Amino acid sequence: MTVTIKGEAIERQSEVLNDSALALIELLHNKLNPKRLALLEARKVRIVEIAAGKELDFLDSTKSIREDATWQVAPLAPGLQDRRVEITGPTERKMTINALNSGAKVWLADQEDSTTPNWQNVIQGQINLKDAITGKIGFTNEAGKRYELRQDQPLATIVMRPRGLHLPEKHLLVDGEITSGSFVDFAIYMVNCAKLQIANGLGPYFYLAKLESHLEARLWNEAFQIAQDFLGIAQGTIRATVLIETYPAAFEMDEILFELREHCAGLNAGRWDYMFSVIKTHRTSGKDFVLPERNSVTMTVPFMRAYTELLVQTCHKRGASAIGGMAAFIPSSDPKINDVAFAKVQADKAREAGDGFDGSWVAHPGMVELCKSEFTKVLGDNPNQITRKREEVKVSASDLLNVKATPAVVTEAGLRNNISVSIQYLESWLRGIGAVAIFNLMEDAATAEISRSQIWQWIYNEIKLDDGRLIDADLVKRLTDEEIQKLGDSARYQEARETFIACAISQEYLDFLTLPAYERMD
Repeated sequence: MTVTIKGEAIERQSEVLNDSALALIELLHNKLNPKRLALLEARKVRIVEIAAGKELDFLDSTKSIREDATWQVAPLAPGLQDRRVEITGPTERKMTINALNSGAKVWLADQEDSTTPNWQNVIQGQINLKDAITGKIGFTNEAGKRYELRQDQPLATIVMRPRGLHLPEKHLLVDGEITSGSFVDFAIYMVNCAKLQIANGLGPYFYLAKLESHLEARLWNEAFQIAQDFLGIAQGTIRATVLIETYPAAFEMDEILFELREHCAGLNAGRWDYMFSVIKTHRTSGKDFVLPERNSVTMTVPFMRAYTELLVQTCHKRGASAIGGMAAFIPSSDPKINDVAFAKVQADKAREAGDGFDGSWVAHPGMVELCKSEFTKVLGDNPNQITRKREEVKVSASDLLNVKATPAVVTEAGLRNNISVSIQYLESWLRGIGAVAIFNLMEDAATAEISRSQIWQWIYNEIKLDDGRLIDADLVKRLTDEEIQKLGDSARYQEARETFIACAISQEYLDFLTLPAYERMD
């Protein structure tokens, strides 16, 4: 065995990080890691090309795939026919139980944006998933409250989200090389849970995050084929839903479905990361690609509308599920705040259901029934509306690129909100908590990425606040210190401040906030 474990041993670690899991990690690393690294380099090349004036567009080389109306993805797998409401959240033990008990049809068991990838979380999350699937999971909090899986209704179907292809796993080395967080998460889950899920009448299901091209989808399809052969599982058993949450991927939806067609379940409109990617991709492209403060960018602005309409049409044309975006609102103790939040979520889910989506996401159990109700109004007893093809939709590349139609007003309050969210989130993330309630929203890495990326873009493009003041490094530093003072215990936020400032006002843009933060971890 050439795999070296550098992370400090976690209780019950050997149950999931067993010889079989290590062997699959090694196999995936040796066969696929060079391709993964090459694809990450291709991302950088594309950014350079865009900065030089080349624009995103539908690919000429794959036109025949888009125009071929005959091919379809695999039939919907057991447990994935009805996805009218999905709940997302980290694989922390109590949250695992609450998510499965929530009444949602699907639980996105998140090892990615809502989980800090310290070694404890990487391993404990897998233990929790295995315990949940075998029905052995339970949790007692400090006050003595007991949490167990309910027996009076079906539990949510587990769809596990491994880390994105860009994220390393420094605690596992193969021949001295750092491994891929994606393949580590995927391999451990496959070895420990795939056959258990099959025995339960379901299967190993995944959400794939941060893909930027159909070639990256092809890489994941290779990983699926390798793992199924390794475990003696029939090809096509795995099902994956791809988050269309990067700007380049929006131009390759058909191609992504095609590459994964034997294993594909659908696409998801990952709205927050999509906004982050729009900013990142066109960060130096001038004011036509500058967005206002993130909370004012609704799903009805032209470029977001084009993206979601195209997603529904593409999925249904190919027999795949189209899943709507995250409702990040969480219930509050303040009735007035609750009334506003619930009204916004209701309107959002009603719009998605009316547009043809087959289901959508919420971040809190308290929002499950609201989302379910809005989709049931449209679906009735039908599990989905894939038969609704949306053939009337016509979306061009220019529609997807029409960011300048979004009014780009930036206020001091919006700038302060971006700063505060980034600082509060990073402080929690560095402590090992990847999903954080801030200002009545459930924040994860995606929303923190938007916040710091917007600030970088505003500085680079010399954007002014609505009162005429220039957004520059000095202003950001001053407001950062003021926002930290509001939070109290300034020393607690010092490491978060250093990481944020390094990302938000650096000369060079850092692709992912979590990468330098991850380096700070043991």
